[in-house]
Amino acid sequence: MAGQTETEEGHTVEEPLDLIKFSLDEKVYVKMRNDRELRGKLHAYDQHLNMILGDVEENVTTVEIDDETCEEIFKQTKRNIPMLFVRGDGVILISPSLRVGL
Repeated sequence: MAGQTETEEGHTVEEPLDLIKFSLDEKVYVKMRNDRELRGKLHAYDQHLNMILGDVEENVTTVEIDDETCEEIFKQTKRNIPMLFVRGDGVILISPSLRVGL
């Protein structure tokens, strides 16, 4: 059929959001605006990419300029969040977790 692709697991993909559907209840990686990265279990999503993630690990990278040397200093802040609502307009990329054997 035209416009359809089959994944290695045998699922038929007709639209881009179908790929996300196959990641429900699995770990996903979400890259957000402002150098924010999330890893967590995808519980729900909608057509706007609003998502509910559980057991989330958030990494935020900030850049500060040293006043004396004018060097950039990169700082990473990590925190764990039990349940998080992610607003879709800040999402840049969603990736399923790597599966062993693929």
